[in-house]
Amino acid sequence: MDDLFQNPISAATRFCAVYGQPIRHSGSPAMHNPALAKLGLDWRYLAFEVSPDALGQAIEGARAMHFVGLNLTVPHKLLALELVDALDESATTWGAVNTICFEAKNDSGDWTPLGQLTDPPAGGIRAKGYNTDADAITLALQQDLGLSLAGLRVLFLGAGGAGRVAALKLAAEGVAELHLVNRTVAKAEKLASEITGRFPQTKASVGYPENAANKIDLVLNATSLGLKPADALPLDESQFTLANAPAVFDIIYQPALTPLLARATNASCRTANGLGMLLWQGAKALEIWTGQPAPIDVMRSALESHIYGDE
Repeated sequence: MDDLFQNPISAATRFCAVYGQPIRHSGSPAMHNPALAKLGLDWRYLAFEVSPDALGQAIEGARAMHFVGLNLTVPHKLLALELVDALDESATTWGAVNTICFEAKNDSGDWTPLGQLTDPPAGGIRAKGYNTDADAITLALQQDLGLSLAGLRVLFLGAGGAGRVAALKLAAEGVAELHLVNRTVAKAEKLASEITGRFPQTKASVGYPENAANKIDLVLNATSLGLKPADALPLDESQFTLANAPAVFDIIYQPALTPLLARATNASCRTANGLGMLLWQGAKALEIWTGQPAPIDVMRSALESHIYGDE
C-alpha cells in the first residue's frame, strides 16, 4: 500500500464521500481508498461531519461538484429517502438509504452513474438512493459466524436506523423468532408490527424471552451502545444471560472489541463485530459507482489493518 497515492490529486481527480454525525470513527475512507487505487481510478474517498439539518445542502453540494457518489451513516439513512430524486428497489424495500449514486444521461438517453461516463455530464444530474446494508448484514452473519438464518431465534437489540433494516432483512431470510428490545418501547412495537405484517412467518415480539433460560441462537446489537468506553451494555443481563446464546454479533466495528463482545467471549460465545457488514455494504456501493467488481481482499485487508492495527 506504500504507493497508494503515488498519483497526486489533480483537476481530473473524482471524489466520493461518507456523511455522518459523528464521523471520525468511520473506517470507510481506509477501506475505499486502497480499493480505488487497486482499480486504477483517479478517485479519492473522503469523510465529512454533516448534521441532519444540513444533509440536504450537503447532498446538493456533492451534486454540484460532480461527486461520483455518497455513503450515508448515522443519523442520515431515513432522512435521505426524501432528499434524493429516485429510489432503487433496495431503498424502497428496506425504507432507508445508505448509498447515493449521482447519475446523468448518456448518449443514448439512459441514466448512467457519473463514475461510468467518460465525458463530463452535459445535462442534469440526479441523485439515486440505494440500500446496501440489508444484504451486507446477512453476508456478515453467514461468513463471520457461519450462521444459516432460516429458523433462528434472535434476541435483537435496537429498533431504529440500521437496526430496523437489519431486523426486517432477518425476517425476510426466515428467522423463526425476533425478540425486539429497544430503549423506546413504542419504536420496538412499531417494528414488530411491521415485521408481522410483511413477514408473518417470523414471530416478532417486544422484550426479552419470557423464560430467561430459553435458548437463543443469536444476540445481535444494532444500537450505538459500545461506541464509547463508558457506555453501558446494550443487554440487561438480569433479563437474559449470554451463556444462553451461542453467537453474538455487534454491528459496531470501532472499537473492535466492544464491552458486549468482551462479555460474550467470556461466556464462550462465538462473536463477530461489524467489520464484515461494513465491508460488504461498501463493496456493493463501490460496484454501483464503478460498474466493476470490488477488490474484496484489498478492502478487507485495509479494514483489518485500520481497525486492528498491529494486533
